[in-house]
Amino acid sequence: MGAEGGPPGSGMWRALGGDPWRTLLDGTQAGVALLDTGLRYVWVNPALARMNGVPAAEHVGRLISEVVPGVHADEGMMRRVLADGVPRAGDTSGQTRADSEHVRRYWHSSYHRMEAPDGRVLGLGAVLVEVSADRASHHELERARERLLVLDAAAVRIGSTLEMDRTCQELCDLLVEVLADTATVEVLSSGDQDGMRPPPEGTVRLRRAAMSSRPVLHGKVGDFGRPGEYVDYQPDSAIPRCLESGRPIVLNLLPDEELGRSAPNVERVGAYRKAGIHSALVVPLAARGARIGTVSMVRAGTSPGFDEEDVAVARALAERAAISLDNARRYSREHAIAVELQRALLAEPGLPGPNVDVATRYLPAGETDLVGGDWFDVLAMPGGRTLLALGDVMGHGVEAAVEMSRYRSMLRVVAAEEDAPHLMLNRIDALLSAGGTGRPGTCLLGVVDPRRRTAWFAAAGHLPPARVTAVGTVTLLDVPPGPPLGADLGGGYATVAVEWERGDVLLLYTDGLVERRTEDIDTSLARLAGLRLQQADGPLDALLARVVHRLAPGPTEDDVALLAARAVFMPPLG
Repeated sequence: MGAEGGPPGSGMWRALGGDPWRTLLDGTQAGVALLDTGLRYVWVNPALARMNGVPAAEHVGRLISEVVPGVHADEGMMRRVLADGVPRAGDTSGQTRADSEHVRRYWHSSYHRMEAPDGRVLGLGAVLVEVSADRASHHELERARERLLVLDAAAVRIGSTLEMDRTCQELCDLLVEVLADTATVEVLSSGDQDGMRPPPEGTVRLRRAAMSSRPVLHGKVGDFGRPGEYVDYQPDSAIPRCLESGRPIVLNLLPDEELGRSAPNVERVGAYRKAGIHSALVVPLAARGARIGTVSMVRAGTSPGFDEEDVAVARALAERAAISLDNARRYSREHAIAVELQRALLAEPGLPGPNVDVATRYLPAGETDLVGGDWFDVLAMPGGRTLLALGDVMGHGVEAAVEMSRYRSMLRVVAAEEDAPHLMLNRIDALLSAGGTGRPGTCLLGVVDPRRRTAWFAAAGHLPPARVTAVGTVTLLDVPPGPPLGADLGGGYATVAVEWERGDVLLLYTDGLVERRTEDIDTSLARLAGLRLQQADGPLDALLARVVHRLAPGPTEDDVALLAARAVFMPPLG
């Protein structure tokens, strides 16, 4: 490669010292080599010598596999170029003798057949450009994209309900799909654990909330316990250390002695080895400054140990799940309080007057909702009359349950002073408006008198009562709804008198029984009016059960309260 190819008289070639091609090849950052027909080095430029970590002179006469045995060169492709003269390109990877920040290096290579002027094949010319940094950047982008996809999946799949154990199971199932061979979530126990003895001194007790594993490990994972069990961890084991530090703990390829220190107890080591478990990752679960528990992942068999990317993904998933778990924990606490409060309040309705049989029924909404403010009450009034009351306070949770109690208390006071239902509603509405702090609510009041075979109803924003005859037909009674109580709309309620025939059942209900979000309320009420109830003259509890079965057989969108009344004895007319 001399200067004879340069244009005559060119000042450039003279300035380059008469050998411009050599100057160009020695100065380029691409690796360049000449190989003979036996694929042995004839010459390499300084860039390729640096790539290989071998002086240029030590390449000459040697095969690629002898100079850089850690590089997977495609000799088959090189021989095809020698045979047909068609240039080819490909990718090469491996590791040379030179130091590199990359665990595996990558090169893009192109090969051209070298020929003499008379057409003889002299060998190959090879040009190599290292693309390791580009490959690493592309790999990082792919891993970042995969991490985003996992987090997107977590946003959809974790926290679909406000149940702690179900949320834990959703987290475990996702982790097994993307990160681990087995995953377990354990939460800190609080309060009494079903009468269990306190944990041994120095140990940490957690409740195993959920577990999941790949099918190949299903039978083996059962040896480590089941969800719902309590586990006492030795002080220096991995989970207490993770809880104490608030940082992930990686346990890759541990020997038996160290694995025994990290396990709940040393007896577990044999079971771990039998299952092929060799590495673990423990990540804390914490939200809003409060510790919730830990999520543990293990790998077994041919799965690799956990790397930094695995830790980053696990932490991101744990942080997202912890928020849902904390919400579920807060919900569970409030739900339990509200349920107990409402149960206590509804468990003590008053007693009806003589000759009136009454039955009540309360159904909480679906599992994801707090209990509402549905309520009912029954009071004996002078003259053998009975007050039937049923209402629905706006909202859910403890506040609604407390407000429900306030409505009942007001009614009992007002009922001692007023006779007509509309006057009672006017008085309650005035009291609520004067206080200015109550929640609006609907209410249906009925005063029934078996002796006069009459019922008087007034409604405050409530759905109309129904009459069920002895033969099972249902009729909605025309009672003007009026405005809700506590809405500052000025009252204006009206009492309607309804004939109460022998054998008729008066049915009061809240909107959760009939309302559906996808349909008009008139359609919902028509479904109630269209019922034909068998054995309507039987026990009232059985009648209410049949109504619920027909209209709300599964979880409802809102709480349901029902009250049914029938005269036990009616004197003859006249």
